[in-house]
Amino acid sequence: MSERDDHELRISKIQDGTVIDHIAGGHAPDVLAILGIDGSTDEVVSVGMNVPSDRLGHKDVVKIEGRELSQDEVDVISLIAPAASINIIREYGVAEKHRVERPAVVEGVLSCPNHDCITTDGEPVTSRFEVLDDGVRCAYCETILRENLTEHISV
Repeated sequence: MSERDDHELRISKIQDGTVIDHIAGGHAPDVLAILGIDGSTDEVVSVGMNVPSDRLGHKDVVKIEGRELSQDEVDVISLIAPAASINIIREYGVAEKHRVERPAVVEGVLSCPNHDCITTDGEPVTSRFEVLDDGVRCAYCETILRENLTEHISV
């Protein structure tokens, strides 16, 4: 590690877990909400907010010790942090690294805010949303969500 790198290291390395990097500045709380991390568990989480980034100007970084994310969690993160990268850490090294990819559809991870939608009417119907460039659309009632997606997380 060069002297410059040493001065820029702001969050310590983790032994095992997940690092979510290149989150747009200010969106780390949204990522934590998606993952259900609210400080009520024993999970060790490090958050860097508005860290200088060549690619984004400023970025947020979330490190979660001892947890690897599910594909459903990654899919929802991609909706609010499309430039994010996911690094799986094992024994202090990067075991896997990939950028999030926005899926065409997300199922069972968001709840529809339309009270008349079949998915919210006590029916055994799994929610299904088509991913748009600027939000998501319910496949059943066509309600479009563009903001506050974290309020509708059901993972």
